[in-house]
Amino acid sequence: MNQPSRVLLIEDQHDIAANIWDFLERRGYRLDHAADGATGLAAALRGGFDVIVLDLGLPRLDGLELCRRLREAGRSTPILMLTARDTLQDKLRGFAEGADDYLVKPFAMKELEARIRAVHRRGRPPPEAVLQVGGLSYDPNTLRARREGDEIGLTRVQSIILRLLLQHSPQVLSHRALIEAIWGEEGGDVAALHTHVYELRKLVDKPYAQALIRSVHGVGYRLEAG
Repeated sequence: MNQPSRVLLIEDQHDIAANIWDFLERRGYRLDHAADGATGLAAALRGGFDVIVLDLGLPRLDGLELCRRLREAGRSTPILMLTARDTLQDKLRGFAEGADDYLVKPFAMKELEARIRAVHRRGRPPPEAVLQVGGLSYDPNTLRARREGDEIGLTRVQSIILRLLLQHSPQVLSHRALIEAIWGEEGGDVAALHTHVYELRKLVDKPYAQALIRSVHGVGYRLEAG
């Protein structure tokens, strides 16, 4: 797969933004830059980017809210979050709002590029047919699910989880298999996976009489009707 060529950088610290811009431009990337969240959201909604590099601590609109609004609008562009916050809870909040990866400041520029390549590679799955189990269906081309006639918008990570559960229904998928599908062999953990599944269940199960996504304690998850 070709490397990502166009990156939207949303970062309010001018020295950090300049360093990232200079490094990635020398590596052949084309960049757009926004110095606040509101401007960054408008640019992201216009689209045309392979990856969004998003700082959390932004003026006018913080990075978590920006990420949430972008996913609610149905945009699936991979998002790499940059932040000085390094606690597990901060990371889980970022993943829950739709981030694809998380890089803590300070970081090496080569690691930044490696993460950009990784989220881009994982964010461009081949076209797939609509999947369905019972009254739940998922269209991988739009990252949207439907249940009982209701349309449900999903983040990229939620769509990966739901796609795999539908594809393998009613088999159990292990925590490790789901983690590797989302973050690769070197990223993610069970706590982050549980957070994403919890958010997914709120969308596809909680409003309805029958729960389809089921936990297998200490093993993983499965999706089955009836």
